[in-house]
Amino acid sequence: MRFLPFISMVLVLSGCNTLYSHLPRMESRAPCLEKFRPGFGSAIYRAGIDVTSKHLSGILIIKAMPDSSIRLVFTSENGYIFFDLSFLAGGGFKVYSINEKMNKKAVIKTLRKDFELVLMQHLREHKTYSLKGDGLVYTAFPQTKGYYYYLTDSACNRLISMQRASSSKVVVEAMMRMDQGSIPDTIGISHKNFNFDISLKKLPN
Repeated sequence: MRFLPFISMVLVLSGCNTLYSHLPRMESRAPCLEKFRPGFGSAIYRAGIDVTSKHLSGILIIKAMPDSSIRLVFTSENGYIFFDLSFLAGGGFKVYSINEKMNKKAVIKTLRKDFELVLMQHLREHKTYSLKGDGLVYTAFPQTKGYYYYLTDSACNRLISMQRASSSKVVVEAMMRMDQGSIPDTIGISHKNFNFDISLKKLPN
């Protein structure tokens, strides 16, 4: 019985371990990430989504609305709507419509979290910290379950990648490339634990 307090302490400490907890902490770099946040007015992308054995291709429109919400509409080339989603100004999320085969809680939750990561919806959360290692800075945004990480170079001049992770592994990795301005030219989202990938290539206005 005298070992119970020690065992409990070990379990608590081990529960605090995260994917990058071996890296030293530093002052949060969250403010410097603002310059990487996509500034969508209205952008149109050639889109491809692979879900398990299904491949969907078409056009994804990302549009900043007058009420400060962000609308995402994914259609086929002939105008069939796969999904119509919105990140609301107050932090909510709304599904206007979604294809019957995609209308599953797990798929909707995955789409929401994937685009939250890419749209950098959590940058102004106060509970954040940064870690440094291997010439990179990992800025973490803890969530109820898991973490969002934004990886930059040490000077915060370049966004290397974005990750959604559990306490032990990377679940999703996303990349953005901005050729000009604040609208990404290409976006790639790749899931590590199952086949769900999104690729976007901006079309000329």
